[in-house]
Amino acid sequence: MIGSLRERDQRKEWMDEVRAGRELQEAYRHLRRLNKIFGASAPVLYGVRQLWSSFGKPNKLTVLDIGAGSGDVNKQLLRFADRHQIEMRIILIDRSEEACMEARQYFHSEPRVEVRSGDLRSIPPHCADIVTASQFAHHFSSAELPAMVERLVSISRFGVVISDIHRHPIPWAAVWLVTRLVSRNPFIRHDGPLSVARGFRAADWRALNEALPGYNLNYAWRPLFRYAVTVSRQNG
Repeated sequence: MIGSLRERDQRKEWMDEVRAGRELQEAYRHLRRLNKIFGASAPVLYGVRQLWSSFGKPNKLTVLDIGAGSGDVNKQLLRFADRHQIEMRIILIDRSEEACMEARQYFHSEPRVEVRSGDLRSIPPHCADIVTASQFAHHFSSAELPAMVERLVSISRFGVVISDIHRHPIPWAAVWLVTRLVSRNPFIRHDGPLSVARGFRAADWRALNEALPGYNLNYAWRPLFRYAVTVSRQNG
């Protein structure tokens, strides 16, 4: 497996098959635990802060999280909004009904969060200030990425924040071990290490930047073995 990390793994993750059932819904709960252990929310907040600052730090902000799962990475965004007195609205979109059920339960007492069932094709243009995609990009092949990112940018008014995994032996080994320590869920044990193998290196972001003339793409390596990427139109 470590040798194969030189290139992105092309195998599909089981959760991409959108199989209904109790084990899939359980997987979203266990994924929240993994996100907390590996600090998945921090790169999202980092990218949102970058775009928010570059557009003058508005006191109102709409964030759309595509492929949101149960949406737990957005908790830090809500705390950020509270600290800076930002009137924030967050829209969580996922094509999996199990994910939407988990998100509705998780945010049941949070009026600033709305959960919708849908996919990338169902979202109208310019419907949110910032679009976030946490651990979403690695579900697409390298050939599919430019069109996917252009679609994300078209949905946004300010730009897009992509947070995804650094493809490297250390996070692969860490995820393989932790998934076996904290979960017996087959989706988590299969998809966790595979998501790292489908992840990215700096060269992948440079190639994506070259494939997107007319856009500003900036990437930064963030702990723990993640990338925070912002994309916006060059003309603003």
